[in-house]
Amino acid sequence: MAKPMHPTPMLDKLESGPWPSFVTGLKRLAKDKDYMVDLLGQLEHSYKTRKGYWKGGTVGVFGYGGGVIPRFTEAKDEAGKPLFPDAAEFHTLRVMPPAGMHYNTAILRKLADIWEKHGSGLIAFHGQSGDIMFQGATTENVQKAFDEINAAGFDLGGAGPAVRTSMSCVGAARCEQSCYDEASAHRAVINSFLDDIHRPSLPYKFKFKFSGCPNDCMNSIQRADMAIIGTWRDDIRSDEALARKWFAKHGMNELVNDVVARCPTKAIQLKEVKDLEAAPGVTTVAVSDTHGLAIDNRDCVRCMHCINVMTGALAPGVDKGATILVGGKRTLKIGDLMGTVVVPFMKLATDEDREKLVELGQKIIDFFAENALEHERTGEMIERIGLVNFLDALGIEVDANMVASPRTNPYVRTDGWDEEVAKINARKHKAA
Repeated sequence: MAKPMHPTPMLDKLESGPWPSFVTGLKRLAKDKDYMVDLLGQLEHSYKTRKGYWKGGTVGVFGYGGGVIPRFTEAKDEAGKPLFPDAAEFHTLRVMPPAGMHYNTAILRKLADIWEKHGSGLIAFHGQSGDIMFQGATTENVQKAFDEINAAGFDLGGAGPAVRTSMSCVGAARCEQSCYDEASAHRAVINSFLDDIHRPSLPYKFKFKFSGCPNDCMNSIQRADMAIIGTWRDDIRSDEALARKWFAKHGMNELVNDVVARCPTKAIQLKEVKDLEAAPGVTTVAVSDTHGLAIDNRDCVRCMHCINVMTGALAPGVDKGATILVGGKRTLKIGDLMGTVVVPFMKLATDEDREKLVELGQKIIDFFAENALEHERTGEMIERIGLVNFLDALGIEVDANMVASPRTNPYVRTDGWDEEVAKINARKHKAA
């Protein structure tokens, strides 16, 4: 039986609203653990004083430089003793999930049992880093917990200035929009950069994320230093039977308002069936006896909206692969950054293709390690040194697909162009 609860009037108020409260979960764990009783006590104390009391430190497991987030309490009395001694240490283990986050109930129960035995019982599937977050363990129990977690087939994820835990969507296992084998690409990268995950040695964090299609369910374009987003480079496919079925259910208003009008580049036109003409680069599909759609694939930017609305009736092409973007991040020094295209299209169908992806990742990480400032993400480094210099260092040719938005100023200086063309031709000659 756990010791008596500390008075928690402020935390109690968080349970009074209509929504589920994390406080209820903590109180449930506190019924059997003095550890959680004192955690609630410190949290209430924090709310009263409006101050956080957790500080970092050094805690780890044998052979690893990262993966454990140390937390020691600073809530102490005049004699320097912790006010809440049973929760004086509250370390977190970051554990890498399987690619695509596939689990069965047996392994979930096993992980829960391990953490009930060695930790607080508090687990997050998953933290913003992508890791399984085993939250709350004493220094003494960190190694014990890891040994059992590791024996169950799991490894620690990244922490500190290192390659962080990668994330991939469920993708090809369950999603018909998938454009490559996300899990295989994910595993190829993880297996290659495991030392960089476990032994922090970079200027700051570096994240890979894998999304199987331009829907980007992993938010990789916003949150990954290297985003691998599935795409296709041929024409959108169509299925007339499914298109007619969709139209019979949804009608003309929805077709016009939710499909045609919402195409960001006006690549879709509504036409009468008699005017639908097959042409190179144009996908046509009749939705009824009188009307159909004509999609000019040259204007398509792969936003996925029409495919999402008319799934099955419209589908990604068959020449599938991925677009590689670099430099996405949430707010830090210079504001939010979206990833910048560095490879417009890369096939990821074979082991050889995935080796090329790993090689590109290695080049980028090596350049980042040598040229980034401390506490600077890849996107900020590129903003500082210039995209052209970054591409030149990687040996990647400039491509029109890298342009985020066209110029608004029509006046362009041309001095120096001849020298740049000579450099490009020299690289092409050397490659040949």
